[in-house]
Parts: sequence; structure tokens; C-alpha cells
Amino acid sequence: MKTLRYTICILLLTVLSIGTFFENTLTVEANAEAEALQKLIEEKSKNLEQLNKEIKLYEELTDKTSQEAKTLQGLIRQLEQNAKAIDLDIRKTNGKIDLTNLDIRKIDGNISDTESRIQKLQDGISASIREIQMAEDRGMIEHLLSQKTLTGFLSEVEYQLGFNEALQAQIGTMRKQKDILESNKHDKEEKKDELVKLQNELSGKKKAVLYTKSERDRALKDTKNQEKNYQKILKDKLALKAATEKEVFEYESKLKYTLDPSSIPQAGSSALQWPLDKVRITQRFGKTVAARRLYVSGSHNGVDFGAPIGTPVKSAASGTVIGAGDTDLTCRGASFGRWILVRHNNGLSSIYAHLSVISVQEGQTVAAGDVIGYSGNTGYSTGPHLHLGVYAADAVKVENRPSASCGGRVYRMPIAPIDAYLDPMLYLPATN
Repeated sequence: MKTLRYTICILLLTVLSIGTFFENTLTVEANAEAEALQKLIEEKSKNLEQLNKEIKLYEELTDKTSQEAKTLQGLIRQLEQNAKAIDLDIRKTNGKIDLTNLDIRKIDGNISDTESRIQKLQDGISASIREIQMAEDRGMIEHLLSQKTLTGFLSEVEYQLGFNEALQAQIGTMRKQKDILESNKHDKEEKKDELVKLQNELSGKKKAVLYTKSERDRALKDTKNQEKNYQKILKDKLALKAATEKEVFEYESKLKYTLDPSSIPQAGSSALQWPLDKVRITQRFGKTVAARRLYVSGSHNGVDFGAPIGTPVKSAASGTVIGAGDTDLTCRGASFGRWILVRHNNGLSSIYAHLSVISVQEGQTVAAGDVIGYSGNTGYSTGPHLHLGVYAADAVKVENRPSASCGGRVYRMPIAPIDAYLDPMLYLPATN
């Protein structure tokens, strides 16, 4: 019986020590790798902080030079500053990709370590249970029943209960390790999703910087670097824009539509979110001083946001991309330029215009906050900005229409009755 008791004591100590050892101890190699990864992560994070400061300086310069774009040299200076800002942003995105990959490596290390702990805990507990079952087949029961006094019997019972409690504690430890493992796997999937988004963002920004540099080269080529040529181009562009807008306005004015208020969200409901991370409104919806000056209708049919070329543009709500195009392919500088139309699930549709890059395809489903493109200066635009328009979803559609002012060439763009245009500010958050 002494041998049996000794065996049980050894098993108890074994079970107690397994969890503690693997819960508090990592191998020397794992510790060294984790420390090296952490140093790399901290170094990358510091580099990103420095890049953020540089990008902020260039964004401020870009904002200043956008006021000078009424002259050729002002435009060239603006485009060059914008290109430098996007180049810095590309470096920043590359840094984020590197940092995310390091985070994934760190999580992989945690997963591997936790799986090892679980396996060793499981092996130790399984071995202990097998030994206990073998001992309990006969010997332990006989040993308990052989106690001649009540005190001896109770002591043995308490001893066995203590052993069972220790075993249950280690099972609990293994369950905790399993929860840690599941959490690490979840974190890894999130990081992988983040990595895909960053890679898509990098691709979009590379296209934006190419667009910016090509615009600079085009401006120099078209104007032969002469201010008088640039001013003539601006004048012709304004006349073409006015003629094209008049055509569209007259056509849309003839379309009949009666808005059903119950089919759209209530004003002030924040049914939409801001399409940019940094909001700077340069022109509002409706009859404004700028609208009377710039638009034949005397009314601006959306909200304009100042944004340097290459700024990520996000979907204002979840929905489906029902149209995307580039009016510059038909008549350069006369209308929306590169645009995206999204039909949302709440009765609204939204258009995003004057983009430099379109990052989605027709028929694609998008979630609120997804990057769908990058701001630009395409179409008729007096400076880099985003135009956000909102319609009653059941009234707007994409049409192909010939334009007399563009020599009969066919435009492809969103068309809606005048009564279907809505003020975006009624559905955006009160504050950013």
C-alpha cells in the first residue's frame, strides 16, 4: 500500500508541475525570436511616425499650392507637390505592410508556442489518467476500505479529492490555453485581412501618383509651357463645361419623378458616413454663391470636399456599385471625369466624382467605409477635390447619351430627375 500511495503522490506532483512549467516558461530560442520581432516592430512604428510628420507638411504645401493653380506654374507646382506627398504615402503604406507582416510572424510564434503547451498538457494529463485508472482497478479501492478508523478513511478520501482537484485545475489550464490559441488565430485572420487592404491601397496610390505625373507632363505638352496657352485652355474648358451642363440640366428637368419620403432615410439619421477621413467642405448643396457662378442651373447638386490627389475615398454606406466610368474619355474637362455610382441598401444612391483612380468594378458589393477610389482632378474641376452627390435610389440610372457640345460623342454617366437630387448633408453625421 505504501508503494501505491507513493505512486499516487508522484502522479499528483507530475500533474501539478506540467501546467505551471509550460504556462510560465518559453524556450530560449522562442524568447530570443520574440524579442527580435518586438524590436523590429518598434523600429517600424517609429519610422511610420516620422513619415506621418513629413506627409502632413506636404499636405499643407499641397493645400497652399492648390490656390495657385489658376496659373500654369502654379498648376505644375501643385502637381509636383502632390506627387511627392503620394510618394511619401506609398512609403508609409509599404511600412504598414512590413509592420503587419511582422505582427503576423509574432502571432505565428504565439500560436506555435501555445499549440506546444496544449499538446504537452494533453499528453501529461492523458498519461496521469491512464495510471490512475490502472491503479483504481483494484488497489486504491481496497486501500480506502481497509482503513480501520473513521479518521484514516476520511484522510484517504480527502487525499483522493485533492488529487482530482489538481487534475481538474490542469484541465482548466489547458482550456485557457485553447482560448488563447483561438484568440491568436482570430488575430491572425484580422491581420491577414488588413494586409490585403493595405496591398490594395498600395496599388491604388501607385496609380494615383502615375496619374499626377502624367497630368503634369500633359499640362507642359498642351501649353508648350506658355501661360497664354494655359489660360486659353482654361477658358475653353469652362465654355465646354457650361454647354455640357446645360444639355444635361435640360434633359434631367424634363424627367418626371415624385419622391416618396418613406422610401428614403429621415434627415438627421446619419444614414451615410463621411467619404473621407479628413473632412474639409469647400462647397455645399443647393443655391450658393459658387453655384450661381459655376453652374447653369444656379444650384450645386452635391457637396465638394477639398482633398489632395490620391486621398482614399470611401463608400458612404454599404451597397452595390451600379456604375463607374470616365467622362474625360468622351469630352475632356467637361463633366464628372472619373466617377463611381453606388446604390445603397437604404433607399439612397451616391456618386463620387473627379477621381484619379477607380478601385472597384460594376456589380461589386461594398461595405460602408470600404476604399472605392482615390480623389483627383478629372473632369471639370478647378482644383483637386471630391464631389459627393446623393440621389433617391429608385430614380437614378446610368445612361449613354450623345452630346452635341462634344461633337455628338456619347457620354456614359448617371442621370436622374432634378427632384431626385438630395442634399448629402441631411444624411451625413452632424460632426466628423
